[in-house]
Amino acid sequence: MATGGRAVGAVLLAAALFGTTGTAQALGPDSTSTLGVGAARLVVGGLALLALLPLVGGRGGEVLALWRTPTGLVAGACTAAYQVCFFAGVDRAGVAVGTLAAIGSGPVLTGVLALLLLGERPGRAWLAATGVCLAGLALLVLVGSGSGGADPAGVGLSVAAGLAYAAYTVLAKQQLDRGHRPSSVMAAAFGLGGLLSLPLLATQPLGWVATAGGVALVAYLGLVTTTLAYLLFVRGLAVLAAGPVTTLVLAEPVVATALGVLVLDERLSAAGAVGAGLVLLGLLVQGLGASRAAPAPEGAVGAP
Repeated sequence: MATGGRAVGAVLLAAALFGTTGTAQALGPDSTSTLGVGAARLVVGGLALLALLPLVGGRGGEVLALWRTPTGLVAGACTAAYQVCFFAGVDRAGVAVGTLAAIGSGPVLTGVLALLLLGERPGRAWLAATGVCLAGLALLVLVGSGSGGADPAGVGLSVAAGLAYAAYTVLAKQQLDRGHRPSSVMAAAFGLGGLLSLPLLATQPLGWVATAGGVALVAYLGLVTTTLAYLLFVRGLAVLAAGPVTTLVLAEPVVATALGVLVLDERLSAAGAVGAGLVLLGLLVQGLGASRAAPAPEGAVGAP
């Protein structure tokens, strides 16, 4: 299993992959819908995690056992709820504001839930890093959203997505602490989330999936930004506390912003660049603090 430094690297790489989803969708077929893309991503990614389970050291019996527990059921429901709330919130509030509300609220909500459910008390490094990251994200959004207020319902949906993400993270950490294998924890949550997303997927226009661009988009979002990214994510979560993990994932909007500038020709002002720099500074503080505070690896929760 990863040591502290490798665990931080795994979470940051996962966050970088998460950050490519918006650009990938923008480069995909014009006929896609946000909810259709989100549901397809989870269905493909979740089913792939279940199919690859024997290759990554997981156990099918363990997945079934998790599905029979309240923690496993809620974790799976949270993965599906995140997709629905996030894409619906971004659709109403806009990409910048919706992403800030969802991803930015994650560390705070995770810190609260981790304190209540896991007894994890936030350290000074987490508080400082999260504050710096949120300040940087606020700068990125304020310079990108322009004038006018955000849609309240969209912001509410995005915060609900942040709560679903926080709840999933804490529940997954709880399962890992109880000795479940990381790959089984991922497969249980995202496999169930994918199954729960099938009815939503059936309500969306899916003609774009039959095109070459549609196949490439679904394969990338499902296999790379979900299957691979969450296997990396859980390797870090098996070593690090839940709060620091969600702070590290704030790298996602920075990657998304950078790709928007480099690939989609979006403009980033000087204030936006300062905001991105603040997020990177916060990530550095959190990464160093988490690497030093990470406990020694234990075989019970180790990745194969």
